[in-house]
Amino acid sequence: MGVGREAIRYERRHSRSRDWPPGSEVSGRREPGGTRLSGGDRRVRPDVRRRCLVCPPGRRALVRLARHHSTQRLLRKTAEQARAHTVGHVFPHLTEVTNGQCRIADEPPRVFHPPHKAPFEREIRSVLAVYRQTLPDERRVLLDRYHFVDAAMKVVGVGSVGTRCAVALLLAADNDPLLLQIKEARPSVLEPYAGTSAYADPGQRVVVGQHLMQAASDILLGWARGEDGRSYYVRQLRDMKAAAHIDLMSRVDLAEYARFCAWALARAHARSGDAVRIGGYLGKGDRFDRAVAAFAIAYANQNEADYTAFVKAVRAGRLHADVEARVDG
Repeated sequence: MGVGREAIRYERRHSRSRDWPPGSEVSGRREPGGTRLSGGDRRVRPDVRRRCLVCPPGRRALVRLARHHSTQRLLRKTAEQARAHTVGHVFPHLTEVTNGQCRIADEPPRVFHPPHKAPFEREIRSVLAVYRQTLPDERRVLLDRYHFVDAAMKVVGVGSVGTRCAVALLLAADNDPLLLQIKEARPSVLEPYAGTSAYADPGQRVVVGQHLMQAASDILLGWARGEDGRSYYVRQLRDMKAAAHIDLMSRVDLAEYARFCAWALARAHARSGDAVRIGGYLGKGDRFDRAVAAFAIAYANQNEADYTAFVKAVRAGRLHADVEARVDG
C-alpha cells in the first residue's frame, strides 16, 4: 500500500507542475503541427504541457520501473500481446463471409445472432445513431467513414452477468473493419448509499468516469440510450488491450504486478477526487494500509468459500454448468 500513498503524493505535487511522472519518456514524440516534446523542455506549448500532466509513464519507462528482470520480461510480453490485440488481427477470426456478405460469425453460447434479427438490428442502428452524437466532432468524422454491416449478441464476463451486450461490425469503403462493443450500463450500486449520480444517464456516468480516471481512454468511447429505454456505453472491441495472467506469475512477479495496480488505482482516485484530502485521510502511519490488506485477505477467503459452494452444488446436480476452454481477450 505504500506505493498507493506515493501515487497520491505524486498527483498532489504534479497536478500544478509541468514535470512528467518519474522515469517516463517523451523525447521524440510529436504533436500535430510538428511540435517536438522532450522532458523538461520549457518551449513546449502550454496546451501541450497540460496534456502531458495526465500522461502515464510510457511502456518502456514502465518496464524500467520494474525491480526484477523477470517482471520486466513479463511486461514486455504483455505489451507485445496488446499490440496484437487489434481489430485487424482478430477480424478474420470473428467474422465470416455468407452469400458474399461479411458478417459476425456465430460462436454459441458466447456470440450469436438473436432469432428476431430485424428488430435487433433496428435497435443497434438506433443506439449507434445516438452514440455518434456523444463523440467529439473530430471523432464523428472518423466514425462516419464506416457503415453498419452486422450485429450480434455477446455474452460478457462475470462482472456484467445479467446485462445486455452486443458487437457491431462496421466497414469503411476499403473494407477496413471496425468492431464496436455495446454494453448495457445500469445505475451504480453505490447510489443507495452515496446518493443519486450527477448524470441522469448511467452510460454517460460510466464514460465520464473512465475519462476522468484513465490516463488514456478509447478514442471512440461514448454512450447512448436505446429505444427500449436501456442505457449503453460503446467502445472499440480489442483495442490493443492485454490481460496479465496472474495464475502463471511467480510470487516476485505477482508482488510487482500488485505494486503497479496499486499505483494505477491510487492515481485514479487522486485524479477523480481531492488528492490533498485523500492524502490527509491516509496520514503518515500504516493503519489504512493494514486495514485494506486485511479486507483483501477476507475478500479472497470469501471468494474461495463461494467457489467451493458452487462446485459442490454443480456436483450435486443442483446447478448446471458448461465447462469451456479458456479464451484470452
